[in-house]
Amino acid sequence: MNEKQDELAALERGASEFRYFLPTMVTGLLAVPEYIEASLASLPGDHSKVIAAKLGRQAVLHDTTKHFTFLLTEQACLWPLLPVGAMAMQLDHLVSVSRLPNVRLGVIPMAGHIPRGPLNVFTIYDSALVTVEVVTGMLAFRESQDVEDYLKEFRSFEGYALWGGDARDRLSEWGDRYRQ
Repeated sequence: MNEKQDELAALERGASEFRYFLPTMVTGLLAVPEYIEASLASLPGDHSKVIAAKLGRQAVLHDTTKHFTFLLTEQACLWPLLPVGAMAMQLDHLVSVSRLPNVRLGVIPMAGHIPRGPLNVFTIYDSALVTVEVVTGMLAFRESQDVEDYLKEFRSFEGYALWGGDARDRLSEWGDRYRQ
């Protein structure tokens, strides 16, 4: 599993613009340590090195030569992976990260009408590579038409999201619900 973290870190070093579509869970770049640990709990073995690697990779968020857009669904934000107090902290962390100058964080609420459903977690690196996460691993797409298709899908979901202060307000509201 450390090889995957090394591979992701290399992708993060090599790209300057990142788009993350997160319909199911929070990505490790946005996760508090407890969330990372809980996300690995079903896998056998000692996870301490993987947790440390994921936390270490978060430093890339402070590199202002890189630009990040994270698009999360309400389900990804609220999936109860942790006890309520820790979930509130995770949501507070999302609010904090959304204030970084090179980060855009959007939240798609479970309200209104969205005519298509999200299928997979995917990340677009610049306009050159897309990785798609599936249960058994990760797929990589480098063909320009494939990348363009994922860019179109990302843009279509962007329009349903809350951004900036509206996203922070919604995340804070959800965090307050966990605190009650």
